[in-house]
This record gives sequence, structure tokens and C-alpha cells, in this order.
Amino acid sequence: MHSPRYNSLSAYLRAKYGVQVRKIPLDAGSTCPNRDGTLSREGCLFCNPSGSGTGLFGHGLSLHEQWISWTRHLEQKYKTVAFWAYLQSFSNTYGPLSRVRRLVKELAGLPGVRLVGLGTRPDCLDAEKLHCIADLDLPEVWLDIGLQSANDRTLHRINRGHDFACFARCVEQAHDRGLLVCVHVMYGLPGESDADFLATIAQVNQLPVAGIKFHNLFVAKGSALEQNWRGGGYVPPTRDAYVQAVIAGLELLRADIIVHRLNADPQPGELLAPVWAADKRDVLETLWRRMEAQDSRQGRSGLVFPWQMPMPDGTS
Repeated sequence: MHSPRYNSLSAYLRAKYGVQVRKIPLDAGSTCPNRDGTLSREGCLFCNPSGSGTGLFGHGLSLHEQWISWTRHLEQKYKTVAFWAYLQSFSNTYGPLSRVRRLVKELAGLPGVRLVGLGTRPDCLDAEKLHCIADLDLPEVWLDIGLQSANDRTLHRINRGHDFACFARCVEQAHDRGLLVCVHVMYGLPGESDADFLATIAQVNQLPVAGIKFHNLFVAKGSALEQNWRGGGYVPPTRDAYVQAVIAGLELLRADIIVHRLNADPQPGELLAPVWAADKRDVLETLWRRMEAQDSRQGRSGLVFPWQMPMPDGTS
């Protein structure tokens, strides 16, 4: 009942496929150039050692076994009939082309899969890998690409290992091959102001991005940020500050961009601070109530760009 104020993923999927589509988080045992020593071994400032994944691959479960377990459970519990295969943890296009080709083939062969998504970094996608992914015989393929900030100083500060130009090139190349990009942006990064956060949204608007995930920065156990927080060098933003920043971001955001997520979802046992980040429902309810009270809507600024995605009914 809240989604008309923004272009929600659930509404988009139901309009396109006619049923509720549920996303299945899959673990392919991937790693990251920011973890294996290629760029560093510390990871990004905010990242936990497990890459925010399920860890099921490490327990010996193949992608097919994970898929069957998840889909059977959701079919029984929710009567779900449409599923989205999402490679979630770490950088799933990192490594040789042969590995990416094998993963893509395995995903396409999962029984009943409707959509595919791959979580990754912009510096882990080149022309050959994008071509390989674009060859998937599926109606919809998404690339979840972490950006976090368009400010190069911030990217250096949080140890991302790439700049904004790298992300922009990757988005353009993916779009040219018919792939849909969901960008991840983060509020509360050390050294950033609200103006920096909104500047990132403005930069995202200039690119052929199809979706976005908003994340509140929280202190994860085992992350590089933990030591900084424990020493008093980092203070997480308040819930109200986050809610108001996201509303401002949504008003600036192009109206055609699909909102995949409005706040972070910590894994069990990983959250250290702030306490409010553990109550995802409360954050969302607060955001929805405030949008109603302020009569706030996505794209209020009225920005329009030539690559706006057509809506499921054929309008734009």
C-alpha cells in the first residue's frame, strides 16, 4: 500500500510477471580482489569477512542444491511459483572468464528460474564477461554492482579499490549489451555529508541505471570499521537522519529507476551498531509514514533521460 510513492521492485515484478517473484540468495564460493591480496586483504571498510552471504557453499552445498532447498521451502510456505536466482556474496564475476561462463551456465539451468542476478564490483566486469552474461537465455538479467559513493575521495577512504569512472564505464557497457544494472549506494560513510550522498544520486541519474539499493552503513562484526567504531572514530547516523536522507534521495532519483531496497538487512549475529539497524520493519514504517506526511514521491524533481526503462504496460 506504500509503494505508489516510489517505483518498488515488488510492484514492477508483479506487473511484469503477473505473480509474486521471490529472490533466492545463492552462494557460489566467490571471493573478491579486495580480500585475496590482489588489491588488499582488508576488504572494504564496511564489509564483514563472509561477504554478507549465506555461507552455504562452504558447507558443501552446490548452487543446484541450494536452489532446490530454497524453492521447495518457499513453495510450501508461500505457494510461490516464480523465482529469481541471485548470486549474493562477494564479487561473483571475479576470476577467469571460464569460471564466469560456468556459473552463468549453471544459473540458466536451474529448474524454474525466471530471472538471474549477480552481485559484483565494476572492476570485475570486462567486455568478455559482459558478453558471456548477456548471452543468458532468460527474460531478465540483473547486475548488482556496488558503488556506495560517487566521490573518489570517499571510495579511497573506505578502501573500495576503484573510482567512479570505473563504475560509469561498466554501467554503460552493461547497458549496451541489454543488461540491467542495480547500483548500491550507502548513507553514513565516514567523512561524507548529506550533500555528498545526494551528489551520488545525481551522478547515478546521469547513467543508464535500471535499479538501486539504498543501504545504511552499519558496523559489522569483523569489518575494518569495527576497530574505528570501538575507538570512537566513527559514529553511525541516527535512524531519523537516515530516513530523511533516503527521502531526499528518492525525490532526486529518476522516476524510472526501480527501488530494490530501502535499507540494509544485517545477517544474524553481524550487527554491532547502531541498534536501530536491526529493526528493518520499523525503519521502513517510519520512512513510509514520513513520505506520506511530506507528500514525498520518487522523482519529484522531474528528471528525464533518454534511456528511461519502459514500464511493464508499455508506457514510459
